[in-house]
Amino acid sequence: MSMTLLRGATVLALVLTVTGCDRWMGDKALPPLPGKRISVLLQDPGLKVDAEATSAAIILPPPSVNAEWPQAGGYANNAMHHIEIGGDLRRAWDSNAGKGATDYEKIIAPPIVAAGKVFVMDAESDVSAFDAETGRRLWFRSLTPRDEDDGHISGGLAFADGRVFATTGFGQVIALDAQTGAVAWVQPVGGPMRAPPTARAGRVFVITVDSKLLALDAQNGATLWSYTGSAETASLLGGSNVAVDADVVVAPFSSGDLIAFRVDTGRVLWTESLASGRRTDSMSTLAHIRGRPVIDRGRVFAMSHGEIMVALDLRSGQRIWDKEVGGLDTLWVAGSYLFAVTGNAEIAAISRDNGRILWVAQLPRYVDEEKKKKLIVWTGPILVSDRLIVAGSNGEIFSISPYDGHFLGRIKLSDGISVPPVAANRTLYFLTDAARLVAYR
Repeated sequence: MSMTLLRGATVLALVLTVTGCDRWMGDKALPPLPGKRISVLLQDPGLKVDAEATSAAIILPPPSVNAEWPQAGGYANNAMHHIEIGGDLRRAWDSNAGKGATDYEKIIAPPIVAAGKVFVMDAESDVSAFDAETGRRLWFRSLTPRDEDDGHISGGLAFADGRVFATTGFGQVIALDAQTGAVAWVQPVGGPMRAPPTARAGRVFVITVDSKLLALDAQNGATLWSYTGSAETASLLGGSNVAVDADVVVAPFSSGDLIAFRVDTGRVLWTESLASGRRTDSMSTLAHIRGRPVIDRGRVFAMSHGEIMVALDLRSGQRIWDKEVGGLDTLWVAGSYLFAVTGNAEIAAISRDNGRILWVAQLPRYVDEEKKKKLIVWTGPILVSDRLIVAGSNGEIFSISPYDGHFLGRIKLSDGISVPPVAANRTLYFLTDAARLVAYR
């Protein structure tokens, strides 16, 4: 594909709203959005573009359609590459997915898409299944035990072999029939979970808040093996599920440890630390790996809150390169590039081969930029049809060119978004903090 065509693709922009007629910009002139204009491309971002990379042209593989998004990170290896969606997206439907976030209960689990359905866990650990075509609710299942009170935060969902697996803040892993929502089995694991499970090849992998990793039999919930990592006295809200590829499991822990295991036995293959001693304030020294590790073509990519990003050899754990870049979300890999949202509200393109930074764009950091009030937390990115999509806790969704970081468009929703969007079968799904599930195709 020529660079002219690639650059031309960047004129597409994202326009979203929960009400009214929704369209992607580029096909028809629309009135300007109301409100004060602010620049999202600052002159002096915290990250610096590497001098050796300034002339490098980004060429992405063509987008392709993925039929499903069965795990929190897409597939079990958390590598989704370049996803194809429609060029003229319109709002297909939006549905009430349950209880929205409060001061004590949060939505931290992204939806998953499989078997023609969208599965959602709300802020009260209720799971619903929706028809992916129409948005009609098909079934509902509460996962709160009868003797438990409110005020909990749960983990998330994964799909495999006709079942939906759920991790909860009540210390239970629960398997549900994907067609009916009937409970197949319940397995106590001794501690609450705030990270989604990963299901692959007859096993379900879960991590508890006290850093215990378990591999469960997907058929009956029996424990196949377990590992206890270093417990942390403080960590960030939410957590990351493991990445699985072939016979290797790569697990992230709140201590900043990244550990690889054999899928069948749980034998440790290698250990790497993403903790950093470079900064000294209490928040920045939290090394929690909240973004999912990504396994792609024999390499592992991960980023911690402690400002360490690494590329590792999958088999040996040897560092291929590292970078002083930190953040809360999952790196996105596509072709020879990584895309990341940093803890400083920057979005950057990074070379997969050597870690060089190719471009950097600054997102707004505060709702009130002038007074530096109400910090915005960004989630994403996701790469769909030559657009990087990020969403903010302030309700804004941005579309950014993956080729040069150029800002394409934005819209402000009435509700904030805390989990990244997902895409399947040419449809883009958003789950808002008010538990509204919105589909565009």
